[in-house]
Amino acid sequence: MGNKLVIGSSGQIGVELIEQLSKIHGPKKVIGSDIKPVLSNKVEGVEYLLLDVLNKAKLLKVIKDYNISEVYLLAALLSAVAEKNVQLAWDLNMQGLFNVLELAKDKHIHKIFWPSSIAVFGPTSPKLNTPQTTILEPSTVYGISKMAGERWCEYYHNKYGVDVRSIRYPGLISYKSAPGGGTTDYAVDIFIQALKSKNYTCYLRNDAKLPMMYMSDAIRATIEIMEAPPSSIKIRSSYNLSGISFDPNEITNAIRREIPEFKIKYEPDFRQQIAESWPNSVDDSCAKTDWKWENKVGLQEIVKKMLKGLSQ
Repeated sequence: MGNKLVIGSSGQIGVELIEQLSKIHGPKKVIGSDIKPVLSNKVEGVEYLLLDVLNKAKLLKVIKDYNISEVYLLAALLSAVAEKNVQLAWDLNMQGLFNVLELAKDKHIHKIFWPSSIAVFGPTSPKLNTPQTTILEPSTVYGISKMAGERWCEYYHNKYGVDVRSIRYPGLISYKSAPGGGTTDYAVDIFIQALKSKNYTCYLRNDAKLPMMYMSDAIRATIEIMEAPPSSIKIRSSYNLSGISFDPNEITNAIRREIPEFKIKYEPDFRQQIAESWPNSVDDSCAKTDWKWENKVGLQEIVKKMLKGLSQ
């Protein structure tokens, strides 16, 4: 069994995924990589490399030199940032995936994890309990790239037998690294400001309900889908994954149970339009049936964990 390469290791997911993988498999079995030097949140014993996923030759060299069998491809431009860098978002989000899929097709990689997102859904998708299989007409460059990526993952699996696995992440909440420019970043920023100034100006409306998840659940889902036997992975595009759904008003009330004087005001910007194109909640019964997925952390527990984590 070879080693595990995490591409995009300084991002919100990468930091905590490396931490968990090294706990399970040992730090020597995990390689971190990013396009910029990883300066903070390093896991002791894990080697970190400079790597641009768009450089296929360098990627292949790393895979051979470090005996890589599994790749976690987390490098991407997220929703809000991608809207301002359309060409770069498409190139990074698509060509990076192509490079990894092609290397797996040529048997250099045995297993791939590639994250999709609730951004694949669009204004025409059902809003409540969005089904696994439904209309996908995303209206953001990030969503379009994720929808195309899902189709390519399924294609490479069906045509070439590539073992690629994916989940559609909801908004992710964590205190261990800075959010990366997504539409749901408010659900991290709100805690930082609650502790710092007890005031927060929210760029979404008070009723913008979105599916969200605490990072420990997202990391566990990522590891569980990768450890599941191939026969139990019935969907090779990407699995719906649901945590809990809440809006800024509900998270504000949950914070006020801990910090009663916390105040919020609402100044919606372009991110409100992105949020409106996404589901309020998703149906993840396929993930529950196929590989026994189960969400664990609820809203009030998220609030307690975030306030405690950011206070340390």
